[in-house]
Amino acid sequence: MNARTDIDLSTAASTGIGADVERRWQRVAVDPVSLQVIGGALRAIAHEMAEHLFRMAYSSIMRESRDIGAGLLDFHGRQLCESDSTPMHCGSLPAYVRGVDRVHRGRYAEGDVILHNHPYHGASHSPDYGVLVPIFHGGEHVGFAGCTGHMVDIGAANPGFSVDVPDYYAEGQLIDAIKIYQDGHRQDAVWSLIMTNVRTPEANAGDLEAMIACCRLGARRLGELFDRYGIDTVMSAAEEWMDYAERVLRARIEELPDGVYEAPEGWLEDDGKNFGQPLRIATRVVVQGSDVYVDLTGSNDEVETGFNCPFEGSVLPTANFAVRSLLLDEAGAGRDVPQNDGVFRPVHVIAPPGSLFNPRPPRGCEARFTQINRIPDQVMQALAGALPREVTAGCSANVSCFAYSGQGGQGSDEYWVNIEVNEGSYGGRHGRDGLDAIDTLMANTRNNPIEEMELNAPLVCERYELRDEPPAPGQWRGGLGAVRRWRFLRDTGASSTGDNRSIDPPRGLFGGHDGRAGAVIVNPGTGEAQELPAKISNHRFRAGDRLEVRLVSGAGYGDPFRRDPRAVLNDVLDGLLSAADAERDYGVVLSADGRQVDPAATERARASR
Repeated sequence: MNARTDIDLSTAASTGIGADVERRWQRVAVDPVSLQVIGGALRAIAHEMAEHLFRMAYSSIMRESRDIGAGLLDFHGRQLCESDSTPMHCGSLPAYVRGVDRVHRGRYAEGDVILHNHPYHGASHSPDYGVLVPIFHGGEHVGFAGCTGHMVDIGAANPGFSVDVPDYYAEGQLIDAIKIYQDGHRQDAVWSLIMTNVRTPEANAGDLEAMIACCRLGARRLGELFDRYGIDTVMSAAEEWMDYAERVLRARIEELPDGVYEAPEGWLEDDGKNFGQPLRIATRVVVQGSDVYVDLTGSNDEVETGFNCPFEGSVLPTANFAVRSLLLDEAGAGRDVPQNDGVFRPVHVIAPPGSLFNPRPPRGCEARFTQINRIPDQVMQALAGALPREVTAGCSANVSCFAYSGQGGQGSDEYWVNIEVNEGSYGGRHGRDGLDAIDTLMANTRNNPIEEMELNAPLVCERYELRDEPPAPGQWRGGLGAVRRWRFLRDTGASSTGDNRSIDPPRGLFGGHDGRAGAVIVNPGTGEAQELPAKISNHRFRAGDRLEVRLVSGAGYGDPFRRDPRAVLNDVLDGLLSAADAERDYGVVLSADGRQVDPAATERARASR
């Protein structure tokens, strides 16, 4: 922590709207039992919306990876409840409402369905379609049921997604608050225009229908709640829960000493076009009373490719997630605190216009996966001294998504596009090893089952397991990333927007070792082996080529020589370490058969370090 005073907090922005707003209901007292019942009902509605969408969705990115969010909001866009699925999708819903509201405020009608994906007007990025259904009660507009989800293809320059684009027009269709249903009637001309300008109309139509059904379900369930308890009681209970969430988070923030907490300088490999030119990430966390500010001033200027981050729809909810997850861990103090507008209010972000985290149109900003995940990773580095038991050591902080595509096969000349989410890992934390082979931080998406990929794309998986290299040493070791190897059965294009962390691996904390960089290898183990950058735009593979993706492994936490020798032995028995690794990195000496710890030899080895 330092005492910097030159940070202009007046430029900060927040996702939260606050309690002092116009209401279309009467605020009334709600008894404790009713408060719990209605709060539980709101959470159940959001979860049911998400499950409805998962089950109905056509594409694997929604159905299997669950790259969606759903929830209810009031007519200002204050979030009442969310589905607790992907943090980015849920946290960005208020921004989608603001983007839509600037076009339609005062002109909503029952039966409307609005579609939106404009990254400079609230969308998290253009492939994340947002659907909003306005909710009416007694003929008056009182709120929205909303959901977002990642579309397989939106008609961009390259199938799926790509980094190397000149502007956001090349990233696919811009849909700016368009009513695809008006007064209950589908706008067939609009629907046709959207579906004839994507490579995967069947998947997109199925996913969009699922999103509409999800929102209509949420609107219907909220209406049933109004009918049962009355709108004044339901919305007053929602207000109480928002105020409660704000109070609890502010109380936790106030436990931190006021000041400026600065993370070590971070780096991204490149922008997907100018390879070898790293991009700087600067992160400070400012605590002032019951407010916290995430200051990204000093980060790289915006870049000429799509490797920028939409500020309102991506950066703001990411900062909120970083603070909420640290201070209100749902496995501990935050288990009873709902995710709603209240937890957005105390968290603010500073990112200068024209920077990587606050680009100006028409800069592309579709490839924002990795930068976004580095924000919570950097926030934890900044707050490690203040919250040593809450933070993790460096995580993979890299969403490695690959979009595979091609044409033809099975008697058709149509496009096929399939998006794969690969799994990185967490860093160690106090009392726990890092999680292996899991998507980290803001993503929270699930891996694609091998069977799903092979069924829907001309790919064969030849390898899927944990990485061969040992995990990063620490009193609590880092997690291991996964490795996947695909063989292409037909000529295929592939795009990716990741970062292998080759110049800035996950950082160890309190004596733990740094994590391991990832790699993307074509035809590994052959004379034709070639390493690709983490960001590729429709790179062409021939039938028979192999692609191996090695995911980043997380960092260690704490002095490795303080690790429980039994935990080291278990890692050896599990094949994660060799006996030589155990002795070199942890000072743990095993018996001759490698199945027991030699206590005396271990004590000598550790004492002689």
